Amino acid sequence: MERKDIDKKYKWDLTVLYPTNADFESERAACEKRVKAFSAYEKTMCRSGKDLYAALREYWDIIDVLNKLWEYASLNFSCDSTDNTNQVNATKMRNLFNLLGSNSWFVETKILKLTEEEVKSFFLECPELMTFRRMIDKILARKPHTLSDECEMLMSDMENCLGSHREIRSMFASSDVRFGKIRNAEGKLVELTDTNYVTFLMSPERSVRKAAFRGIYKTYMQFANTLSTLYEARIKEETTAARVRKYKDSLTASTFGDEVTPEIYNNLIKAVNGGLQPLYDYYDLKREVLGLDKLHLYDIYTSLVGSLDTKYTYEEAVEEVLKTAEVFGDEYYNALSDGLKNRGWVDVYPCHGKRGGAFSSGAPGTEPYILLNFTETFSDVSTLAHEAGHSMHTWFSTKYNEPHNSSYRIFVAEVASTVNELLMAHRKLRECESDDEKLYILNQLMETYKGTLYRQTMFAEFERDAHALSEKGEPLTKERLCKHYYKLVKKYFGKNVACDKEIAYEWIRIPHFYTCFYVYKYATCISAASAIVKRIETEGDSYIGKYIDFLKCGDSKSPLDSLLVAGIDMRDPSVVEGAIEDFASAVKQFKEIYNSSKK
Repeated sequence: MERKDIDKKYKWDLTVLYPTNADFESERAACEKRVKAFSAYEKTMCRSGKDLYAALREYWDIIDVLNKLWEYASLNFSCDSTDNTNQVNATKMRNLFNLLGSNSWFVETKILKLTEEEVKSFFLECPELMTFRRMIDKILARKPHTLSDECEMLMSDMENCLGSHREIRSMFASSDVRFGKIRNAEGKLVELTDTNYVTFLMSPERSVRKAAFRGIYKTYMQFANTLSTLYEARIKEETTAARVRKYKDSLTASTFGDEVTPEIYNNLIKAVNGGLQPLYDYYDLKREVLGLDKLHLYDIYTSLVGSLDTKYTYEEAVEEVLKTAEVFGDEYYNALSDGLKNRGWVDVYPCHGKRGGAFSSGAPGTEPYILLNFTETFSDVSTLAHEAGHSMHTWFSTKYNEPHNSSYRIFVAEVASTVNELLMAHRKLRECESDDEKLYILNQLMETYKGTLYRQTMFAEFERDAHALSEKGEPLTKERLCKHYYKLVKKYFGKNVACDKEIAYEWIRIPHFYTCFYVYKYATCISAASAIVKRIETEGDSYIGKYIDFLKCGDSKSPLDSLLVAGIDMRDPSVVEGAIEDFASAVKQFKEIYNSSKK
C-alpha cells in the first residue's frame, strides 16, 4: 500500500512531537547552538559541586532534546525512507549527535581527574549532585583505562572513522555483490539476495533451499579473502583499543562496558556446550518429520508444520497481547492498553518506503513507539507481544527514573520482550483446541530457542576465538576463519546432520560480528526470560512485583543487579541450563503430540 491510503488510526501521529517540520528544524537549530556552547563547561565544570551539577544538568538536558529530535527524524525515516525531507532530517541528527561528542569529550576526562576526597566534598556541598551519582560512579570505574586529555580528544574525534567496517560490509552485501538467480517454488527465475536468502531456506521445496544455500555461499567464496581481511581489520581495531586502554583483552573491555565480566560470557558458552543433546534431538526430530534420509544445513530453517489458517485482525492481535499482559497487574495492563488503543504507539501495516521488520523505540518525553509490518498471522501477533514487552520496559524505566538513569542497558534489553513472547506461547498452548495448533506453537518455541540460545552462542564462541587468535598475533586468513567456523558448526549440529562444506563461509554473512561481542546478549536474555517466565507461572502474584520492580530499574542499577531484583543471578550457570531444559521440554512435547497424531 501507499502510506496515504492507510487509515490514520494505524499510523503514528508524530505531530505530537513536532506539529510541523519547521518546528522540528527550529528546535534542532536551537539545540545545535546549545551543543556548540557546551564546550565552555570544560573550564568550569570541576571547580565545585555546583559547577559539576550545572554541567551535567545541561549535558542531560541537551540529550533529552536530542532524543526527542531523533525520535521524530528516525521514526519518520522508518515510515518512508524514500522521502527526501526524512533522509535529510536523519542525516542532520546523526551529525548533531557527532557534534555533541566532539563538544563534550571532556566530561568524563574531567570527572576522572577528581580525587576521591574531591568527589565526596562535591556531594556534600551540592546534594542535588546525588542524582548523577550512578553516572559519576560508572565514569570513575573507568579510571584505570582512561588516557591523557590529548589522547581522549583524539579518540573522540576519530569515532566517525572508526567502526566503519560494518557499513562497508553491509554496503557490499546489499548493494554491490550479486548472488545470481534461482528458481522459486513456482519454477520462476528470481533474484537471490542476502535479504531474501533465509526466506528461500524456509521454502517447503528442497530444491529451492539447496539452490539458495549453494548460490549464496558460492558468491561469498569468491570474495572470502577480501572479507576476511575486512573482518580482521575490525577485530584489530577492537583489540588495539583494548590494549591502548590497558584492558586484558578485547573481551574484557567489551564486557566491562556491559558492566559484566568475561565469566558471564564464558559460562554461557560452557553451559550451552554441555547442553547440546537437546539440540541434536531437535535435529533428529526435524529429519524424521520432514521425511529425509539425512538432514542438511539447508533444511534447518524449514518449518515442521504448515502455517495456521487462523488470521488475526490488528484489533484481535491487540486483545491477544492484552490477555497475556493481565498477569502483570493493573499498572502494566492499563498503560499498555491505553498505549495500544488510544495513544498511537503502533505503526501497523507495511507500505511503500517503510522499513521492514519490527522494533520499539522511545525516550523520556516520547511514547515508546512500535513499528510493525502486520500481515494478520500468528507470528505477527507474537511480534506485537515481543515489541510491547520492549515498550513497557521503556515505559516503566522512564516513569520511575530521571532521564539520565532511564535507559536500560543492552544486556537486559531483550528480557522483557522475550518474557512476553514466551508467556503468550505458553498461554496459547494451554488454550489450544487442536493438535495442529499446538504443534505450530511448539514449532515456534523450538525455533526461538534454537535461533536465540544455541545459534547466538555458537556465534559468540566463534567471535571470542577469533579475537583471541588475533591477540596472539595469529593472522586471520580466510582458511583459518573458515576452518574454525566449520569445526564449530560440526560441534553444534552433531554427527547426524550433514555439514555441507559451504557452511564454512557463513561467518561472512553475519553482520553482528562487526559489533563486537554483541550476540551473546541475545542468549543471556532468553535464558533470563525463561527463568522469569517459570517463576511467574509457578509463583504468580507473589513474584510479579519483583518482575515489575526489575522493569522499573532502568539504568539506576547495573544489569546484573537489576536482574537480581527479579531474583535472577546471571552468574549462576543454572539460569542458562534452565533455558536448555525448557527447550528440551518443547522438543519432547512436540514429539509426543506428533507421534500420537500419526496413530
